Amino acid sequence: MSLPVRHLPVVQNWDCHVCGSCCKEYLVTVTDEERRRLEAQGWDKDALIGGRPLFRKSGPWWARKYHLNSREDGSCVFLSEQGRCRVHEKFGYATKPLPCRLFPFVLVPTGDHWRVGIRFACPSSAANKGRPVSAHEGSLREFAALLARREGLDDEPAALRPPRLQGRLRLDWPDLLRLVESLSSIVKNRKDRVERRLRKCLALAELCRQARLDDIKGQRLVELVRIFVASLENEVPADPSTLPQPNWVGRVLFRQSVALFTRKDHGPDSGLARGRRLALLSAALRFARGRGPVPRMHKKIPETTFDQIEATSTPQDGGVEEILERYYTIKIESLQFCGAANLGLSVWDGFEVLALTYPLLMWVTRAMRDVPPAEAVTRALTIVDDHFGFNPVLGTLRQRIGFRLLGRTEQLPRLIAWYGR
Repeated sequence: MSLPVRHLPVVQNWDCHVCGSCCKEYLVTVTDEERRRLEAQGWDKDALIGGRPLFRKSGPWWARKYHLNSREDGSCVFLSEQGRCRVHEKFGYATKPLPCRLFPFVLVPTGDHWRVGIRFACPSSAANKGRPVSAHEGSLREFAALLARREGLDDEPAALRPPRLQGRLRLDWPDLLRLVESLSSIVKNRKDRVERRLRKCLALAELCRQARLDDIKGQRLVELVRIFVASLENEVPADPSTLPQPNWVGRVLFRQSVALFTRKDHGPDSGLARGRRLALLSAALRFARGRGPVPRMHKKIPETTFDQIEATSTPQDGGVEEILERYYTIKIESLQFCGAANLGLSVWDGFEVLALTYPLLMWVTRAMRDVPPAEAVTRALTIVDDHFGFNPVLGTLRQRIGFRLLGRTEQLPRLIAWYGR
């Protein structure tokens, strides 16, 4: 019996508007069953395919996987000139590979049920366009059953272990979800701006890290977290300008993160790094220096300079706060920020990477200073969230050390305050 789908995002709308971005920018992994099904459809005789292989392999030799092939411009081999999936048109929606049908939803197994996250890399998701997510519940249940079978979760779904809280410590599912609920309640508290809400969440994470939660469970944990949350009002400064500026280490590590989260190597929006090693090395050095023109890692980011971005104020209204609240609420409540959904990171390490997206989003938004605030933030979401939880580089030891340095040296709340000003 497959896990039920619960906790649908109530603040999120979505429908496919056939923009084609997902068909031009991503590698779609296919199972052997999906590969055989597509091969049996007779595409080798299709004139528009023109004899091009339908699949290609990638990955290390010990874990090679098949992906849908792409054309020279990065678009899927099955994408028509009208921007539609030819598999869908000729053989029906159900014959498409599961990742194509599931996007932009992310199903996260959470003990005895699935939670639903969203990839804001999809322009329609970021812009909140379409029907409420609840209208897709039937499809999501079907996808959950298929995904469970695909990932081998059918036999004992309740045996799935929760993600690590920190180090080797794991809370059981009920206690972990209580902590997640506390983070969610802070993020949805509109008496503060989003930047302070995130700083409060980081302060709560630090208090929980310092406390030894190994033997604190159930109601005792609820009471302890309630005390911690109550202390945040006095512990976390309301005015971001009272926090010190990030130091030079924090600024360098942050700019390296900007380069990673804005880099686009595939598709029509690919930047200067595509296929050019020297250009990538030059860009890395310029991001480290933080002076002069910003290397264009992504075509959606206008030409600008590091000084112009630092001199630009972050928009405080125009719908920006509502968009950010929706983004962080969904990421937290779906548990899309930790565990298998975020490169195996522990709860607190994963949340720190999620909190880092705030200054990243504000940095990209400042680069789009000539665009209306809400539209600029929406575009920034499609760029930054493209990497969150999916770019394997973010899970490497080197990057984890960099993220950890930002968190342990108190640079992360400073960056949030600095780019929230």
